[in-house]
Amino acid sequence: MKPQLEAVPFSDNSNILAYCYEDDHFDAPWHIHPQCELTYIASSKGTKFIGDHVSPYEPGELVLLNANLPHCWKNYTDTDVKSTSLVVQWNTGIFSPIPELQSVKNLIHSASHGLLFSREATKRVIKKVKMLPRLRGASQYLALLDVLNDLSTEDYTLLSTSKFIKELPWEHNDRMAKIHDFVAAHYQNRIQLKTVSDMVNLSEQAFSRFFKKMMGRSFFNYLNEYRINLAAKMLIDTDMAIADVAYASGFETLPFFFKKFKARYGTSPKTYRKKYCTS
Repeated sequence: MKPQLEAVPFSDNSNILAYCYEDDHFDAPWHIHPQCELTYIASSKGTKFIGDHVSPYEPGELVLLNANLPHCWKNYTDTDVKSTSLVVQWNTGIFSPIPELQSVKNLIHSASHGLLFSREATKRVIKKVKMLPRLRGASQYLALLDVLNDLSTEDYTLLSTSKFIKELPWEHNDRMAKIHDFVAAHYQNRIQLKTVSDMVNLSEQAFSRFFKKMMGRSFFNYLNEYRINLAAKMLIDTDMAIADVAYASGFETLPFFFKKFKARYGTSPKTYRKKYCTS
């Protein structure tokens, strides 16, 4: 699918779109849209890309994004679980800038980084969120405002280090979407910087500057984060030997894998598996 500025299909006389999505995969590329978005992940696991943030996602996550924040969810493909989410999108400025709604305004402003709400917060609001696709008109508008008002008092984690307020140039999104898709397809192999830079028609130096500006880290740091996230999943979901997990996720040496894993999760792969494996 070619990356694009997503056009949100609002119905006539409506500024809000709320729907349930279910498919084999979350297949939207790294994209932006000039609407705010609240997404609840109901099923599937994978990797989320929010601005310059990269991390695994799991069922039960609730994420709020302000307008023009680049994002996508890429589910793991080695599972038969459907990718299911509940998505609410709305045009900016639909809520009046009055003192009584200052907390909601502050929440949306913070969402320029992307917000991940705590599990406890999500449990408190999820019933209201799930009602939104069934409502229309003023009822839907007031229900969304009620949800955002509740969320404005809840705990959350900022995701992207950088704020994305203005719309990014088309070519930036085009390049980043190609890079994300390339890494997802080739993370198990040795990747040369020239291969990726040639793919997006940049010199190696220009590519490195571009990627650092967009993602706040070097390409290879990003690649190692991606591999470590996949390794953590394999440690929990499979009984593969730790060495096999390291090689399957793209690492060529075990010492480097152990070093990067501990830097990301603060513990060894063996201890991580004992702590989180439920089998």
